[in-house]
Amino acid sequence: MSQTPKKPQVFDWDSEADPASAPVIADQVVETGEALQTLARMAQRQRSGLGRLTLWVFMTLVMFVLSVAAFDFVTALLSRDSLLGWVAFVLIGAATVLALLLAARELWAYFRLARLSYLREQVLAARPGGDLGRAKAAVAGLDRLYAGREDLAWSRSRLAEQSGNIFDADALLNLAEAELMGPLDQAARREIEAAARQVAMVTALVPLALADVAAALYANLRMIRRLAEIYGGRSGVLGSWGLLRRVFRYLLATGAVAIGDDLMGSMAGGGLLSKVSRRFGEGVINGALTARVGIAAMELCRPMPFQVLPRPRVTSLVSRALSGLFGRRG
Repeated sequence: MSQTPKKPQVFDWDSEADPASAPVIADQVVETGEALQTLARMAQRQRSGLGRLTLWVFMTLVMFVLSVAAFDFVTALLSRDSLLGWVAFVLIGAATVLALLLAARELWAYFRLARLSYLREQVLAARPGGDLGRAKAAVAGLDRLYAGREDLAWSRSRLAEQSGNIFDADALLNLAEAELMGPLDQAARREIEAAARQVAMVTALVPLALADVAAALYANLRMIRRLAEIYGGRSGVLGSWGLLRRVFRYLLATGAVAIGDDLMGSMAGGGLLSKVSRRFGEGVINGALTARVGIAAMELCRPMPFQVLPRPRVTSLVSRALSGLFGRRG
């Protein structure tokens, strides 16, 4: 008995299909590091001149009202009970002194960061023309900057022993970078790896709204503050936020906030992990972007630009930071 071959059935479809309405395939979802992207937008938000003036006026008004209220409070207590009045006077005076000390510390932190920038400019000015005088002045400034650092005592002694026989500006600056910046770069790498690990863990394990943004803000501010301290600066609360804004301005100017070629390895890991959990993949990308922020902060805080020593790469930092955290790739 012969069988009639089956033919394909054709159905008429009057409406047109819309490709945009097609559902997204889960395996093709690419994490974008939304937490760090949000943090970058927060840091780059600029206030207008009118907004700054309004903020200054309101802050001045609040301080004036608080001062008058404190004065009235103390005078009223003195008129009623001299002992309570003097206690209130001493407490308000102590609070005022502490506020002035905090303001002085913030101002000193700005000066310390400015000193790092000044030394970096000296090094950059000495290299193109081979100016030995400027190179010696820059190296002497670096030696004074790290004079009280016990962890750099051996490096400073080696630099002092070898620099006396060098009469070339580039060679002297290369020696200073190799001796002084090497140990500091290693400490800075460890801080960046710790921050990247923290951001990745919180993003992957805490499914709360805005928790990853808060963790990224805290970890990046702490990382930048530690990097400034490692390279000889002091970064207070306002200084850390200002440095974070500078870092993101630098990243946006170079287009480095977006996922680039040097993050392809991390993206591959994030893509594999996203098949198990999208939060894991997002954690890897947020950790990679945190490492990128750390490298930019290194370049801004480092008193010498990278010349002899290699500039850290995001992929190496992320692989070391996240090794064993989400499992190894075979």
